[in-house]
Amino acid sequence: MEKKRFGLAVAFVFLALAQVSVSVPFIVLHGIAAACSEGKEANFTQILSNFSGSPGFCLEVGNGELDSWFMPLAKQAEIACEKVKQMKELRQGYNIVGRSQGNLVARGLIEFCDGGPPVHNYVSLAGPHAGISSVPMCGSGLWCEIADELIKSDIYSDFIQDHLAPSGYLKIPTDMKKYLESSKYLPKLNNEIPGQRNSTYKERFASLHNLVLIMFEDDKVIVPKDSSWFGFYPDGDFGPLLTVRETKLFKEDWIGLKPLVDTGKVKFVSVDGAHLRMSNADIVKYVVPYLQNQPSSEQKRFNRKTKEPLRP
Repeated sequence: MEKKRFGLAVAFVFLALAQVSVSVPFIVLHGIAAACSEGKEANFTQILSNFSGSPGFCLEVGNGELDSWFMPLAKQAEIACEKVKQMKELRQGYNIVGRSQGNLVARGLIEFCDGGPPVHNYVSLAGPHAGISSVPMCGSGLWCEIADELIKSDIYSDFIQDHLAPSGYLKIPTDMKKYLESSKYLPKLNNEIPGQRNSTYKERFASLHNLVLIMFEDDKVIVPKDSSWFGFYPDGDFGPLLTVRETKLFKEDWIGLKPLVDTGKVKFVSVDGAHLRMSNADIVKYVVPYLQNQPSSEQKRFNRKTKEPLRP
């Protein structure tokens, strides 16, 4: 009888531990011109929770849509850092799903957040990781008119850098000197500035268990779309596009991406569709597994259309 009770106790503990491993919480960081209070973002977070069985939270920065345009990304990352440190649900670690510009806030959490809980898996949907060569116009309405006027101004001026979030990752390949000197976010995030590369940022990024980089084949917002895979134009020209393996960021290992790739912890995924237009089937296939038990790092990368393995 005592042996039976002991066996049941061990089984109970095992199941409890298994449940904990499945239920690692995750946060969603939305993109520009969006807010957690909007139905689309709330629904996306709920869909991920329903499919994965893990608790999820859409993490808001400031007032949402307005601040996503006009609050500098360094400040957004700072606010997000303080929020995750205050969330008791995340204290043992968490996963991140980033959407578009929200990926740069996500990486700010990973690289810059001193004393924050550990990030295990990071899934990036259409992230402008290597920058964008043009800023899409906002659209209609008063706030969009203001944003569009700022976009047309000197994008690397202190005023624009402090008042327009996308200016922090606009990267004009024919003006790299000004970009490195005046852009206030992406050069720091990507450890691009010679003599100022921070080994702590690199170590933190390299500590990820899994990094999933999802590119949308018909993306017209992230230009070039290859930025979602850390690809970009060469310095001084708008072509030809460099794959991630051809960039100095990768070859000189500025942020710890190379060891992640070399150890099979990075998944390069290409899906059909326009910017952030993702089917539930693709969400289940490419996102959900990284919000549950940690999958094998040997999972293959392949193109949804051709079923052929992908190599960045």
